[in-house]
Amino acid sequence: MRAVAGRGQYLNYWIKLVLGRHVNTKPVQEAVSKWFKQTAGGDQRPVLFDIDETYPALRSLDNSYADIRSELDEVLADRATLPAYHDLDPDQATISNVTPNEWKIFYLWAMGERAEPNASKCPKTTALLASIPNVFQAFFSILEPGKSIPEHEGPYCGYLRYHLGLKVPDDAPPSIRVKDHWYTWQEKQSVLFDDSWNHEVVNESTGERIVLIVDVLRPMPLPQTIVNKGVALAARYVYGRKVLERAAQPRKQPAPATATT
Repeated sequence: MRAVAGRGQYLNYWIKLVLGRHVNTKPVQEAVSKWFKQTAGGDQRPVLFDIDETYPALRSLDNSYADIRSELDEVLADRATLPAYHDLDPDQATISNVTPNEWKIFYLWAMGERAEPNASKCPKTTALLASIPNVFQAFFSILEPGKSIPEHEGPYCGYLRYHLGLKVPDDAPPSIRVKDHWYTWQEKQSVLFDDSWNHEVVNESTGERIVLIVDVLRPMPLPQTIVNKGVALAARYVYGRKVLERAAQPRKQPAPATATT
């Protein structure tokens, strides 16, 4: 057992060394994503998916809304410390930091790895995620009142994105457009879509919109699935670990202003 563990640590070291320092992974990601898009139907690939037919295991989240919502409420008790998306991933500033108010994130899973200490604060939700095959990442997505997200496309076609409405304002509930489909969030309701299509969020509400986002690896033929899992593993070391390190640090609050005379 000790030899196996040592070999695993040695392999992990070289994966991080080679992929993290000596390889520009973006061209590979783009080429693989293009291949996956062609496999899925190219410009005719589906936008929305039937959860029961495509990923029925996700229904365990729908059926556990009360538990997930309860753990979310505990997280929100410390909402002032929650980071904005672009604090965790500076590359997201073009969609997270260009409209008024904030888009906050509470990671539970990143690139196939539990996000600690966050995951321990939501044990029931994390246990549900662990029971679902091929979870790529998962997080609470918190839009402050009136926070919209400009149109953009997901960077990779290797996953499908699931949303479960956890807290949705009654006043002008926000909507998401994916390609030419519009979806308005509702509490306890879920949707599964292809994040690689152009999409945006229109939010004119006066309340918070919070959803649980779960990315699952796209179901594909065996050769593409093998490659997809390899890319996901590489992403864990190149990208995921950095994000999780930032997520583990509470957001620093500005010092109160001091009076001057």
